[in-house]
Order: sequence, then C-alpha cells, then structure tokens
Amino acid sequence: MERPALIIMAAGMGSRFGGLKQITPVGDGGEIIMDFSLYDAWKAGFGKVVFVIKKEKEADFRAIVGPHVEDRMEVRYVYQELSDLPAGFPVPADRVKPWGTAHAVRAARHVIREPFAVINADDFYGRGAYETLYAFLTSDPPAGEQAMVGYRLRNTVTEFGHVARGVCRTEDGYLTSIVERTHIEKRGDHAAFTEDGETFTDLPGDTLVSMNFWGFQREMMDAFDARFEAFLRDDLPKNPQKAEYFLPSVANAEMAAGRARVRVLPCEETWHGVTYREDLPSVQAAVAELKRRGVYPQELWA
Repeated sequence: MERPALIIMAAGMGSRFGGLKQITPVGDGGEIIMDFSLYDAWKAGFGKVVFVIKKEKEADFRAIVGPHVEDRMEVRYVYQELSDLPAGFPVPADRVKPWGTAHAVRAARHVIREPFAVINADDFYGRGAYETLYAFLTSDPPAGEQAMVGYRLRNTVTEFGHVARGVCRTEDGYLTSIVERTHIEKRGDHAAFTEDGETFTDLPGDTLVSMNFWGFQREMMDAFDARFEAFLRDDLPKNPQKAEYFLPSVANAEMAAGRARVRVLPCEETWHGVTYREDLPSVQAAVAELKRRGVYPQELWA
C-alpha cells in the first residue's frame, strides 16, 4: 500500500477573518497553522500533500508553505475553480462563492492514487489525530470503510461569532448521519444552531461534530466526482449564488447507498482555529504553550 496523502483545503475566501487567514502567522517563529498540520502529518507518516488553492494564490503558497515540506513529502498544487464543472453545466451569472468542501476534494481527483486524508487549512487538529487517522488508513480496512475524526462540540467553538460544523450521530462506533449546520453559536459550555437567523436549537457541549478531518480509501474520490452532477442538477437551482457541495453530503449519500461505512475515531483534543481575527491571540497562546511543553520544537522546520 502506498503511503497516504493529505489533502489540505485552502481555497476559502477568509471573509469572516478579513484576509487570507491560511497564511497568517500564529507561531513566534512565523509559523502558520498549516505548518503545524504539515509537521504533524509528516511525523505521522503521510507521504504526499495536495494543496487545494485558488490559482492566483499559488505564488504565496509556494513561497510561504512549500519550501518547508518539499524535501520531506511529495507536494502537489491543484486549483479549486468555479469553472471546474462537468460538461454541459455553466457557471451561474454573478456566482463568486466557491462550490464547497466536496468540490475542493474533487479538485484533487487527477493527483490522488492512494488512500487520503482531508483537512481544512485553518484548523489546528492536534498531533494525536493525525497518528490515529494514519493508523486507520494503513490498516488495510475493509472495502468501503472510511473514517472521520470526531471532536466534542464544546472543544470546537469560538467566542467571537458563529461557526459551521457537521453534527454527527453514531451507532456502535460508526457514523449514521451527519448534518452540516452552518450557523452554530457558543452558549457557555454548550451551543445552539439556527437555520433562519432567529430561531435557535440547543446543542449539548458533548455533541460529536466533524471538523472536516476525514480518511478515505481511493475509491471515494470517484464518488466526489460522480455526485457533483446531481448537486448541480438538483440543488444548485434552488440557490444559484450560495448553494454549496458539502463533503458530508457525499459521505451521507454513499452510506445511504450502502457503498460506505464511516468509522468515527473519537478525539478529545481542543480544536484551535482562526475563524475571526479575534481568534488569533488564543491560537498564538496555545501554540506557544505547546512549544513550551516540547510538543513542537522552538524552530519547527530547523
């Protein structure tokens, strides 16, 4: 079996943060969140990284991120473009928003030939999560068996605004459903979500959620590609400017069709991420503490 690859979804617009948050330093040595993700993935054993980016940001990524890993892992750059559509489907007039996380994964379809993990560029997942997922991907799992790292909701919310999370249900250690809630707000040790901006539904703090840290066997890439047409045909007309092709929707559809089972790998670590500019100080403090404890060297890529 080939060593697994890591797909990093880094084409997000960073609108809530107010800039290109993926390359904003969080470490005192100038490290960005992706540096720690790459370091953890490399240490865990991943052999390749695929950056999914906007084409116009390639120079930034090659200059800031690429040099650190080019002598440690195989590096590929692919582009998430609005025009990357199946034949016969035009881009809606005035559409600016990217097509979503499942489309970002699909963008890597031509360079993935091995089992692969998927992460967000702006989320700090923790060393143990990479080791656990790598162990799954290299364990020769049964055909159709995939994995997701599950986090407790209370460990994944911010004080400074709303977040999007995939709310999960499980049975006997396997995912039974996942629903993308795009507006979740912190409520003390718990949280609540809204669909209309006015009515909120409570969520317990120990609710299991997806942080888009997934592990897939190679054949799942075919599902990301094949199911995109159904999204464009059935879902896009309902909201041409904002409808998104979400990664969890592909997992749900494959499970419903009996082609996939998703093992949930529990994780009690605290998520760190930069959704809003106000999140930066807490992430910087967490990184400094991890360096102080020796989890990471003071000079990450020395």
